[in-house]
Amino acid sequence: MAEPNVSHFESAVRDFHRARREAAIQQILTRLRGKSDDLLCYDEVRRQLRGGPAVKRGLQEIPLNKIIGSVGRYRDFTRSFLPKKDSNEERWARVKAAITDMKGISPIEVYQLGDAYFVIDGNHRVSVARQLGSETISAQVTEVEIRVPLTADDDPDELICKARYADFLEKTNLDKLRPGADLLMTFSGHYQVLLDQIEAECRLMATNGNSQCQPADWESAVVQWYEEVYMPIVQIIRELGMMRDFPERTEADIYVLLSERREELEEAFEWHIDPESAVFELIQQKQTYPLFHRVIDTVAPGIDEGPVTGSWRQQQLALHRENHLFEKILVVLEGIEGDWQILDQVIDLTKKDDDHILGLYLLRGNLAVNDQTIQDTRSKFKQRCQAAGLRADFAVEKTDRFDQAIIRRAALADLVVINLTHPPEARPLARIGPGWNGLIQQCPRPILAIPNAVQSAQDRALLAYDGSPKADEALFVATYLTARWQKTLTVLTVKTSYTNAAVIDLARDYLEQNGVTWANYVLRDGPINDAVLETAEANNANLLIMGGFGWRPALRVVLGSTVEHVLREFKQPMLICR
Repeated sequence: MAEPNVSHFESAVRDFHRARREAAIQQILTRLRGKSDDLLCYDEVRRQLRGGPAVKRGLQEIPLNKIIGSVGRYRDFTRSFLPKKDSNEERWARVKAAITDMKGISPIEVYQLGDAYFVIDGNHRVSVARQLGSETISAQVTEVEIRVPLTADDDPDELICKARYADFLEKTNLDKLRPGADLLMTFSGHYQVLLDQIEAECRLMATNGNSQCQPADWESAVVQWYEEVYMPIVQIIRELGMMRDFPERTEADIYVLLSERREELEEAFEWHIDPESAVFELIQQKQTYPLFHRVIDTVAPGIDEGPVTGSWRQQQLALHRENHLFEKILVVLEGIEGDWQILDQVIDLTKKDDDHILGLYLLRGNLAVNDQTIQDTRSKFKQRCQAAGLRADFAVEKTDRFDQAIIRRAALADLVVINLTHPPEARPLARIGPGWNGLIQQCPRPILAIPNAVQSAQDRALLAYDGSPKADEALFVATYLTARWQKTLTVLTVKTSYTNAAVIDLARDYLEQNGVTWANYVLRDGPINDAVLETAEANNANLLIMGGFGWRPALRVVLGSTVEHVLREFKQPMLICR
């Protein structure tokens, strides 16, 4: 490089010292924030990301802000290419003076990895160009193939995650077997969870009856795990829009969270938990247990509004369960003779679809979980289910709050069946305490309440419909039951100050659009409670279907509700939907 103009060189030296001071301040600030301001080492990044073949791409104009590392001088400059060492003074000032003298500078040389660049030759030119406010610089580019994406915004933690992902791809070859697969995680240490699952899949596929994973089966196991285990859960995550609730995470992060949550639930609840149920339980936990809800649950559980109306329907549709809504049925047992009458009814219902029964024994009083009475109940429960050819799990929970025990587990089922031995009381104070009111308000699944284990064919249904969102959920379930099992259905709408006669036509249109053309429709005036009970009696209904509480909780505490009134008076099963 020719000797620069003396005055320009002296000015460049002063600029260098300003840049050095700025670099020192920048380094102090980043350390205080617990972050790194270092340039990345090309050799280390290439090794971590499993860099492959290199291809020369020729001369290009590249963005200066996408140059994030260097081959040999990554310790000499900050991430924004401010000089960190006084020994860089002369070289830096000469480059700056050459530009001021209009002598120009030659193109730099860089490696390109993903969307980021690493300087081979020209670090000082990059530093000066950035100080001058330039946006691009001429560079001879050599592109290096990598297996995971890299951007200029990646910090060291993100780079570690991508390095672990590259290791995962090296072991599974998933990016080659299924191009477009994206399993990048922000949980850098959790790829072993995925590898363990693939290993388990491989053992199931092992050739020659060997229980060990065979190399010949490995790639097939990777593909089968990805397509039949991983992607079905990711599809549910997408259809439910879960990523909106976890904006800082990736789909693979959520999948791992669910896998770990599933193991925790199986240990805590004593049930086999399928991956789909773990999805819904995680959603339920996120929606239901922020601080406000925990306070309300402690002080006055009956005024907690509970889960969003319609969320269960959304989840069932995401699973494409339109023709099998109640695959897992939670049956609540209390240690009384009526338990077996309830169980026999559930078995009769579930045999049609080969459903899965989840038995929950709520233990109150002085009995211990390992008491012989409990063990006998467990054995009898499993024997009855196995005799019917049904899958069954049994769990015992000792609790003073039966409503909260049921609510916690309900997200793992599709329907909750309870023996209604003690209907909700009419007293206002009873409406804010634990019990049926809190259960109906907060349970995330439909509840089938069977008064005193009454035997019922449940083949003549009455739907109470007022056009509210919760009544729409009841309409959805009534349509399914009627169309699938050819039940007799009567639809009742009671005209009030907030429900007009046109509402019943909405129900008729929905039912007929879904193939139910034989329903009977009744429009009534008068008190809702009387209208429901009188219509049920007139039509000999043995199943009442309706939405949950219509009033907001605070108002319901004072006025009561149709649901709690009917629970006290109706002597046949009642299906409550929210």
